[in-house]
Amino acid sequence: MTRGQAQLRLSLEAQGLACGYGETALATDLSFTVPSGSGLLLRGPNGAGKSTLLLTLAGLLQPLAGQIALVGHDPDDGPAIHHCGHRNAVRARLTVRQTLDFWADINGRNGIDAAAALDRVGLARIAGLDAGYLSAGQQRRLVLARLLVSRRPVWLLDEPSAALDADGQALLEALLDAHLDAGGIAIIATHDAIAVERLRTLTLGVAA
Repeated sequence: MTRGQAQLRLSLEAQGLACGYGETALATDLSFTVPSGSGLLLRGPNGAGKSTLLLTLAGLLQPLAGQIALVGHDPDDGPAIHHCGHRNAVRARLTVRQTLDFWADINGRNGIDAAAALDRVGLARIAGLDAGYLSAGQQRRLVLARLLVSRRPVWLLDEPSAALDADGQALLEALLDAHLDAGGIAIIATHDAIAVERLRTLTLGVAA
């Protein structure tokens, strides 16, 4: 069975989920299923719990209540989740290529090679530049390259379109389309419009 075929069997499921910090719940009573080839756009005001939900789905925070399951995932296939937060995690004194290599060494090199990934996101010409000189939009493109060098079926993205220009927005949408075409899952916290048909909306409200 190919990796793409394996991804087509996956679904990310939450039942009665509550997430927050300590005893403070930011989002409660969430139940949803996201099958392969589809995703969610998390909407809501600042403080509604969008980033917290992504951290909880990624396993970086414990849920306050409820259950999360990635149905159909075989742990022998390796890690399933990419979590890219709203901070770019760019080290200023590493070059663009060194930054991407650093993440590939951590996450694995089972996707396209680093040079091809930088070319895909439009950073190939400045691969030798210190990452600290990148604009905010270029740093977000470098984060997108991280998704390409280490292939994982579930993308949890926090404000991935922040600071992107029109071409960068089109790039993000094209990468998401390709990921979903391959049977991937995407859950995205954003205030921006993302023109990908297979993303439905989940709106979070501020807890009382």
